[in-house]
Amino acid sequence: MGFLKKSLLLLVIPLLAFSAHKFYVSVTNVNYSEKEDALQITTRIFVDDFEQVIEERYGVKMNLATADEDELAEQYIEKYLRAKFAIEINGENRAYTYLGKQYDDDVMICYLELPKLEFDKVKSIQIQNEVLTDLFDEQQNIVHFKINGIKKSFVLIRENNKGMLNL
Repeated sequence: MGFLKKSLLLLVIPLLAFSAHKFYVSVTNVNYSEKEDALQITTRIFVDDFEQVIEERYGVKMNLATADEDELAEQYIEKYLRAKFAIEINGENRAYTYLGKQYDDDVMICYLELPKLEFDKVKSIQIQNEVLTDLFDEQQNIVHFKINGIKKSFVLIRENNKGMLNL
């Protein structure tokens, strides 16, 4: 009986330690729509982490994904993304359109688009993603490119916050 208890304890302790650690991660998908000649971008961010950074940065409690969501939530989300998420095409900053957000359980999905891409002239696409790195040292922003059959992924961190796809 003592062996069984010790074995169970050895199995359970690492699981408890693992589950107690919080992961700080976002996932961004960058796809090219030939039909729209646009980069279509979705970014998935944990709601509680995003609320924390908005409260820390702007002093606003947003209550995202609740009935009490702040009426200015969309404006603060867009403002923060514009400060922390950038796109360069062929080495030049390009403005994107913030299309909105929706929730999937504890995740906020933000939709961005870079219209009128003129894809035939694109040689490189660079994403700079500093979302949440100003609040969490451990933050990792995963970026997946899927463009014209090319798939490439990057794990961006505070010290290395840019990923480039050469076409």
